[in-house]
Amino acid sequence: MPGGFSRGPAAGDARLRLARLARLALVLLGWISSSSLTSSATSSTSSAPSLASAVSAQPPWSGQCPLPCECSEAARTVKCVNRNLAEVPADLPPYVRNLFLTGNQLAELPAGAFARRPPLAELAALNLSSSRLKVVRAGAFEHLPSLRQLDLSHNPLWDLSPFAFCGSNASVSTPSPLVELIVNHIVPLPAQWQNQSLEGMVAAALRAGQALRGLRRLELASNNFLYIPRDVLAQLPSLRHLDLRNNSLVSLTYVSFRNLTHLESLHLEDNALKVLHNGTMAELQGLPQVRVFLDNNPWVCDCHMVDMVAWLKETEVVQGKARLTCAFPEKMRNRVLLELNNSDLDCDPILPPSLQTSYVFLGIVLALIGAIFLLVLYLNRKGIKKWMHNIRDACRDHMEGYHYRYEINADPRLTNLSSNSDV
Repeated sequence: MPGGFSRGPAAGDARLRLARLARLALVLLGWISSSSLTSSATSSTSSAPSLASAVSAQPPWSGQCPLPCECSEAARTVKCVNRNLAEVPADLPPYVRNLFLTGNQLAELPAGAFARRPPLAELAALNLSSSRLKVVRAGAFEHLPSLRQLDLSHNPLWDLSPFAFCGSNASVSTPSPLVELIVNHIVPLPAQWQNQSLEGMVAAALRAGQALRGLRRLELASNNFLYIPRDVLAQLPSLRHLDLRNNSLVSLTYVSFRNLTHLESLHLEDNALKVLHNGTMAELQGLPQVRVFLDNNPWVCDCHMVDMVAWLKETEVVQGKARLTCAFPEKMRNRVLLELNNSDLDCDPILPPSLQTSYVFLGIVLALIGAIFLLVLYLNRKGIKKWMHNIRDACRDHMEGYHYRYEINADPRLTNLSSNSDV
């Protein structure tokens, strides 16, 4: 086809022109890039120190892990469990969100114990249980802006600073981000620290600077608390769960729950409560959503229990109230509180059998001591009689001497005679 052949040379020339234009474009691009490189050479050499400083200021590798610990960046968790650590590891990765330091030998947490650069900004849960912590200084948990949960259980806390949960500067009130605080099973204080009250030490740390106003859960179980210090709960208005089980609380008379308007659960099981007084019952009844647990307390079912029994029959606040039973007096033992009537609750002056046995034993001991004393007097009656006679004679001679001197002083003639004889 002649038409086809006539178009062939023209198409080939077009392809050659396109190839030449492409080569020219590549040459131009190469020249531009080379000129930009030469122009930036001086600036790159002048900025070398700043680049070096920037590299040195970069945070450590996010995947690093302290040598004795186990780390999971995916779970944002670091576990340093049972490693006998004497201090908090210095090279904790900045990604850590859950930190377990249980079963170590920390002994003391100084101020800023978790201060790092870059800071541990994501650390939300810190478990320090069973680490033999004895001293927690003021500001020990500073520089942890995201800390929500703290567990200090199973530690011999001899010295818990009042400002442990807020800033180290006592003059500045720094609110704590803590939402959950667990301080169960504190090891009993040694003899040299017995002059300080464990209840008072913990209460001071809870009250200081109103730092824990955002706390929602507080666990103080199994600490042998005899009482709850006055007004300590008033500084925790956001509290929702309070666990005081397995202590030795005898009364709640001086504890005020009025300020805990958000309280949802109150655990008072396994204490030494004998009766709840009207003020306490009224405050608990006034909380809109609270649930109270009172199992395993030695309730004394006498005339002082009348109001509490009537309240239990009406309220829905107490959970498991059908399980509450009397412990004293003996005739009422194991009686269910909800089944009692006013006629069952009297105040007989009958002591528990244990006290009765104690008084009987004391009487027998005193009787034996008296019998032994009388027997000793009887066996030594002759010696005692002679000793009494000797004392009587000595007293008589002494009194006769006094009588003779009195007669001389009373008679003026005898006085003059004695004075002349002296001359």
